[in-house]
Amino acid sequence: MIRVHYRRVAKSEFLFIRSLWLPFCELLISNPSYPGEYGRVMADSALTLVTGTTGFVGSAVARKLVAEGFRVRALVRTGSPRFHLDRLDLEFVGGDMRDAESVRQAMAGVRYVFHVAADYRLWARKRAEIVANNVEGTRIVMQEAKRAGVERVVYTSSVATLGLRADGTPADETVPLSIEQGIGAYKRSKIAAERLVERMIADDALPVVIVNPSTPIGPRDVKPTPTGRIIVEAARGRMPGFVDTGLNLVHVDDVAEGHLAALRRGVIGERYILGGADVQLAHMLADIASLVDRRAPRLRIPRAAVVPVAYAAEATAWLTGREPFATLDGLRMAKHHMFFTAAKAERDLGFRARPYRHALADAIDWFRAAGYLDRRRA
Repeated sequence: MIRVHYRRVAKSEFLFIRSLWLPFCELLISNPSYPGEYGRVMADSALTLVTGTTGFVGSAVARKLVAEGFRVRALVRTGSPRFHLDRLDLEFVGGDMRDAESVRQAMAGVRYVFHVAADYRLWARKRAEIVANNVEGTRIVMQEAKRAGVERVVYTSSVATLGLRADGTPADETVPLSIEQGIGAYKRSKIAAERLVERMIADDALPVVIVNPSTPIGPRDVKPTPTGRIIVEAARGRMPGFVDTGLNLVHVDDVAEGHLAALRRGVIGERYILGGADVQLAHMLADIASLVDRRAPRLRIPRAAVVPVAYAAEATAWLTGREPFATLDGLRMAKHHMFFTAAKAERDLGFRARPYRHALADAIDWFRAAGYLDRRRA
């Protein structure tokens, strides 16, 4: 028989122990900027606002939050496609991120905000629209988050705001670009928006963590994004050649995981690259060809030869209003190998990206199921 001996704890000892542990426990529970995996205890049922929910990354973030038990409120514009959000338990609120009143109403009772919405176009008839959506929209969302007293904001920026290394090695978060260094309206607008958020963190104590996704690919790319269009065109056998460029590719669902990790473990005021594999465009096209049982393109096209094609495509776009496949800004960006490292997010957030071919396969499977690879599709 085992005997257990108990010792009576004096009231003074109890009070002493409580005085040591209570402040620490309160810190773990309430301090939104306390670092570390266990430094932030969150109620998964917290009401969370997501902007850009009908978009590629935003839909993945909303899907992940719902799976984790968060109550998700989605700020959506009238007429935005929602079929890829079917069967998701979302509270839809009509509005626009450039309309302060609708954003204010959407913020009511919200604890966390994911500002994912962005105008991801490399061409527009009115380039000022891209700037207004990405900069003024971000300003309004951040101001209303401050007004509502939300506990934490995760802001979706982009690796477009970061400088590349001259020696071609993967870039990290340490070299932010100035607005003047950005190529085209999209990149300049994302740089301006990120600098705006940084000022509000410093001046207004806005509790924001910044994430910088590289180039997400995967399922539910409804629009599709510029990279999604490359996948579709290549899978349909309509890309006979390539220019010498490269980019960092990451599964969109891993990007969504990274957003949640930033909410839980990110440090306010810090930025984290959410990236995957650095891939040459030629290798990407070859992998697409192998996944759809086509011959890989082998023709390497000089960049100068594509310039007239881009001019012609943009001229046609002015007439049709449809975003061109080849753009001058895209061609200027393609001069560089846009390679990045997610080492900081891996170390501090526990971020992990699956092999990029899995993301490519998931993207192709979704595009095929949704009819994007149909030969009759324009």
